[in-house]
Amino acid sequence: MSSRAPATASHLHSTQHPSHVLRVATYNIHKGVRGVGPRKRLEIHNLALGIEALDTDLVFLQEVRSLNRAEAKKFPDTHMGWPRMPQADYLAPEGYEVAYRTNATTTHGEHGNALLSRWPLGDIGHHDVSDHRFEQRGLLHVPVHWNGVLVHSIVAHFGLIHASRVRQVERLAKFIDAEVPPGELLIVAGDFNDWGAKLDAPMRAFGLHRAGVPGDPPARYNTFPSRLPVLSMDRIYVRGLKCLSTAVPRGAAWARMSDHLPLIAELALE
Repeated sequence: MSSRAPATASHLHSTQHPSHVLRVATYNIHKGVRGVGPRKRLEIHNLALGIEALDTDLVFLQEVRSLNRAEAKKFPDTHMGWPRMPQADYLAPEGYEVAYRTNATTTHGEHGNALLSRWPLGDIGHHDVSDHRFEQRGLLHVPVHWNGVLVHSIVAHFGLIHASRVRQVERLAKFIDAEVPPGELLIVAGDFNDWGAKLDAPMRAFGLHRAGVPGDPPARYNTFPSRLPVLSMDRIYVRGLKCLSTAVPRGAAWARMSDHLPLIAELALE
């Protein structure tokens, strides 16, 4: 792994956060690679350091590769080359459990959503919410056993077209109605590709509220694009939990690792 630690990592590290606080993050990792053509570079090793520095109980990841034959050939088969294991397993800090399911299959491989957890995981579920054949999208559903309670955790990655996202919210609502008992805790986090706040109202309609602190300026939650974040496309929605604080790590190293920045929230029981 790289010896270059991400900028601003130190103030994010909180291994002593109270046991009643559930610290979570969502992060679109852009398949662990940045750049195009001869300038394409591997960032998966720096991402592993960055994710460890976040020190969250749960990490909701999007655009994670399990296999890509073309990129495995492009980058050297060395300690600093393409990992010899699926990206989700490589990114997981020591002792974390990993859940992964594929959303999209491509010519050379595939990619999907992952959940990294400091707490024990239940059965892993996956639900296809693709709206058309050009964008393969899915929901990863994993119950997490946290401090004696069950927290249903859903990793989401919605489409690029607004009408598709509206239909995907409807499918999410139906999935939750079928798979998550009404009284149980729920977190839905991921990349919603929502350029405004158009999805907040339909999410509230079935009991999900965006995690945030009253009075925070909207720009505090901006995560995209990573070099000059002006959009809050990465979000954490909750049911049965309250948000104590949020953070978006910034700096040159974070801007380099992905086109998105991670969003962190500290949650507690209502």
